[in-house]
Amino acid sequence: MKSSRMTTYILIAMILGIAAGAAVHGYFPAPATQKLFAGYISIGSMVFLRLIKMIIAPLVFSTLVVGIGHMSDAGAVGRVGGKAMLWFVSASLVSLALGLVLVNLFEPGVGVHKAVSGVSSGIDAHAMTLDGFVKHVFPDSAIRPMVDNEILQIVVFSIFFGIACAAMGKKSHVVLEGIEGLSHIILRVTGYVMKLAPLAVFCAMAATIATNGTGILLNYAKFMGEFYFGLVCLWLILIAVGFLLLGPSIARLVSLVREPFLLAFSTASSEAAYPKMLEQLAKFPISRTISSFVLPLGYSFNLDGTMMYCTFASVFIAQAYDIPLTLGMQIAMLLTLMLTSKGVAGVPRASLVVIAATLSQFSLPEEGLLLILGIDTFLDMGRSATNVIGNSLATAVVAKWEGLLVADEETRDMIEEMEVEPA
Repeated sequence: MKSSRMTTYILIAMILGIAAGAAVHGYFPAPATQKLFAGYISIGSMVFLRLIKMIIAPLVFSTLVVGIGHMSDAGAVGRVGGKAMLWFVSASLVSLALGLVLVNLFEPGVGVHKAVSGVSSGIDAHAMTLDGFVKHVFPDSAIRPMVDNEILQIVVFSIFFGIACAAMGKKSHVVLEGIEGLSHIILRVTGYVMKLAPLAVFCAMAATIATNGTGILLNYAKFMGEFYFGLVCLWLILIAVGFLLLGPSIARLVSLVREPFLLAFSTASSEAAYPKMLEQLAKFPISRTISSFVLPLGYSFNLDGTMMYCTFASVFIAQAYDIPLTLGMQIAMLLTLMLTSKGVAGVPRASLVVIAATLSQFSLPEEGLLLILGIDTFLDMGRSATNVIGNSLATAVVAKWEGLLVADEETRDMIEEMEVEPA
């Protein structure tokens, strides 16, 4: 019931935010006034996102260490991680291929006839070089990733820490109990923060529509409509595969992730939905041992919505500049994106960085990013929501493969922690 009420509140907040933003955009046509309003109203969403980022690092660290530390041996960690990566790679290939097929089918960039003018997009095309990628994955400090919210680096450190705890057996029990206590405290804090979600959604939508207006949705209706059609197709494919592997219970999983789905969509942030996803997956029920391990990995390696967008946008830009791409070039682009897009969690405007690097590698005009920069926030909403579906399904499938699609004692404790009303 609580989840249903929160979902309703979020939907109402989205509608009211759009209406408020449209009213401001219509009654105050001066861009300076619109920008001033957006600056003030977006403070609400900024506070919420900052609070979410505040708990992400300790939440990922504590849940991941406890999950790995309670596994019987390092072999179990490798087995679960291997199954998760198998799913991640397969889902990424499907997402990239679907984006490639649909952009060639719809040809949204044909007829734009843009000419190269030499204008810079402002996106660093070299942000995902091999050297940069390695530095982004492996931390040189145990503390700095926590401060900078580098999820992938936190995951790497937590895996090593958790494996060490599992290898030490009883000697590490005191440490694991302390970290487990920390995870319950952070989950309680999460419950408090999530009560601000409807306010954050209202502020985010009002600020976006006030500055851009609903007209931007109409101007890019073709590109956005076709991209969202592709996302819906991807959702159906993922749910269909989930039905084959999980059976009719997939309907319950979809129902449970409805709230984090809407939260990610309205705030255009997958991070905002992470704590709620952890709670909802526990209700499925999925053993905390699995969810606390697979879900953080998925945030770095299983960004299905981002995958599809990368191929869709890259080929769209080539079409807009009338640059033909052979089938071989497009397949090479797909494989390149498969590699360069891994581990982009935490990189600001990650998909744009990956696309910029890809455009540079295939001699496509980087300034083409300006064609999609204006509506990237609206597209990011769909990408973030899709990542919620993909990671939830991946966690459930890995739990099914491991025979842990049941609530263990820790999972039940976590549900009780989240459902206790604040004093």
